Amino acid sequence: MGDLLNVSSNPHIRSKISTDKIMLCVVIALLPTTVFGIINFGIYSLAVIGVSIASTVLTELICCIVLKKKITISDLSAVVTGLLIGLNMPPGVALYIPAMGGFFAIFVVKMLFGGLGQNIMNPALAARCFLVISFPAAMTDFTCDAYSQATPLALIRNGEEVSLQDMILGFTPGTIGETSMIAILIGACFLLLLGVIDLIVPFSYLVSFVIFMGIFGPYGFNPYYIFCQLAGGGIMLGAWFMATDYVTRPVTKAGQYVFGIILGLLTGVFRVFGASAEGVSYSIIIANLLVPLIEKVTYPKAFGRGGERR
Repeated sequence: MGDLLNVSSNPHIRSKISTDKIMLCVVIALLPTTVFGIINFGIYSLAVIGVSIASTVLTELICCIVLKKKITISDLSAVVTGLLIGLNMPPGVALYIPAMGGFFAIFVVKMLFGGLGQNIMNPALAARCFLVISFPAAMTDFTCDAYSQATPLALIRNGEEVSLQDMILGFTPGTIGETSMIAILIGACFLLLLGVIDLIVPFSYLVSFVIFMGIFGPYGFNPYYIFCQLAGGGIMLGAWFMATDYVTRPVTKAGQYVFGIILGLLTGVFRVFGASAEGVSYSIIIANLLVPLIEKVTYPKAFGRGGERR
């Protein structure tokens, strides 16, 4: 009888697909942008990604052993976190930085909150924000053997021309996994076809962002400017692979629309009025923290005694 009263952590949604299969699908979906990033920035990028994954997996393994919990590294969630951290790293960053990011993501953001399903924010993005605050120079230095100029978004903010074609294809400076819009969308289509994610959060995120940039941006609804904003920075990687995280997005459908709109508005505010030309990571983290409030407002009221009457 005691087992029947044991309630697992939220979200309480039943599915035939297991956690490890979902995470494996995400890893496969991230392969196009991972491979492109390594080709684009060089073999050292592979070392950055490898160290990041090794750090997250090893940290989770040690935490499980020390805390005498079931070993959970086989569910591949730590691998996904490590891969996303690596893809959010500058290509020439020192290897100890992604290693520290992996430790922070798993130990502080995930395990201290109880493990998978109980973290209040996306571990990979929390780690990125932690690293940007701790190592601002290293985390904003995108120069490497292939590129020496500033990122496209920084050039656009300074009023300079950029190649939209290069931004869509990915032949620009930036983090390892954010530059190729095409590679990211290939992986996103794979997840959509398998039903691992849906369009609600990415669609509401990107549409609200475009509307905000058209109204408050310096060039209005100029197609070139809007497409450059969509193709530049981490908005595509964030919209399709991090904002869609099951644990840190709202459970309700209405809440997911609200969540996406908040993401679009926050990203627009950071990019138009902020000191940096980016802002995706902080936008998603802030929106993650607002999820309990969003769910409280959008949770459907029960019918019956104490609820709404038909």
